[in-house]
Amino acid sequence: MNITGKRILITGGSSGIGLALARAFVAKGANVVITGRRADALANAVRNLQQNAQQSDYGSNTRVCGVAADVAKPDGRATTITQALEALGGLDILVNNAGGVRAGRLENTAEADLQAMLDVDLVAPILLTRDALPALRASGEAMIVNVSSGIALVGVPFYATYAAAKAGLARFGEALRRELKGEGVHVLTAYPSGTDTPMMRSNRAGPELGFTLEPADDVAKAIVDGIESNAFDVIRGGGARAQMIALNGENPAAIDERFLGLKRSLEVAVKDHAAL
Repeated sequence: MNITGKRILITGGSSGIGLALARAFVAKGANVVITGRRADALANAVRNLQQNAQQSDYGSNTRVCGVAADVAKPDGRATTITQALEALGGLDILVNNAGGVRAGRLENTAEADLQAMLDVDLVAPILLTRDALPALRASGEAMIVNVSSGIALVGVPFYATYAAAKAGLARFGEALRRELKGEGVHVLTAYPSGTDTPMMRSNRAGPELGFTLEPADDVAKAIVDGIESNAFDVIRGGGARAQMIALNGENPAAIDERFLGLKRSLEVAVKDHAAL
């Protein structure tokens, strides 16, 4: 897919991977709407993106707008779709990027936090995609990009519900890709590994526990490359992650033993990891 001129909606676009994607899209001459719950952060992000657009090769031909809304709520999704279509005049790419996490032992995690993860990481992308499909179909060449997580491929202790939601999003994307095959709408799933974003600031786990942080711009570039090549998925984490994924399929007990040795330190390091 050629991104230039495409009309793109990115949820959770005021920071992290979403903002990095918006920068990459703008640099390629796409028209972008980003969403976010915090109006001040969203306004700052839009201003910066508009400046980037003016400095790009495409200049004033590129439109950048923001929609202050919570896509985990029905009225927030309705506002997002309505305002994005008004601003863009249609939709070619939907990026389901907004997400939240609360780490910790399952029995120690509040039901409200568990529900919030499921709502924003799984239910919201499904419902927003459903609502966006008429506009995407009208595009003639459209794509849905679901930002899952490497934890969807290899489950990590103390992230059980987050893993469930992100794995559910991945299988949703796979099934929907097959449902829409031949109908002008492709689905790509991205699996970032640990990424240097505000969402990770309260996570104190380091490389010794398997958490290395990749720049958000590198993740965004890989996703953009995947969009341009019509890839099915984009998996980050390099060779070490690829080996872990393979071992998890061939000998999951070995992964169990590896985490057993790390479990006590990991629990302490991630007990305050929260971004909801």
